[in-house]
Amino acid sequence: MKAQTVLVSATLGVGLGTLLLPAAALAETTVSPSTTPVGGTVVLTARGCNPKTGDALFRVTGPNRDQNVRSTTAAAGGGLSAELFTAGFTLGTYTVTATCGDGSSAGSATFTVTPIGGAPAGGGGGDDGTAGLLATGGALAGAAALGATVLLRRRQRAATVG
Repeated sequence: MKAQTVLVSATLGVGLGTLLLPAAALAETTVSPSTTPVGGTVVLTARGCNPKTGDALFRVTGPNRDQNVRSTTAAAGGGLSAELFTAGFTLGTYTVTATCGDGSSAGSATFTVTPIGGAPAGGGGGDDGTAGLLATGGALAGAAALGATVLLRRRQRAATVG
């Protein structure tokens, strides 16, 4: 009976990991440009958010910020976006975490505020949150493999004793 419990747990772990991987590929948050001078404007975009489920909420945190910015427009190519004016921001790196209108995560990205005349503006990116979900899926697959190993050893031991 215990062997069946381990097998069911392993199967559920693999199944859950398989379901999480496609969701990781859909969610993406970007900030463009990724570097801006104080007083510049960055565009926050949450791809994978459906405008029909409501606005995306971007949480901006950094050296002197912890604020929410609500999406204002549908992004070209899908998703939702908002513009953020960086006047009054302290120099440094800021993290943007996006949540879709349905409550699902759209990942995160970073941008850097530089002095006026500082580094030129760059394009895109940041961490889109897939690394954490992929690690979770890998951990679940590892747990399933461990469960299968334990199950096989118990069966071998039972066959040897009996």
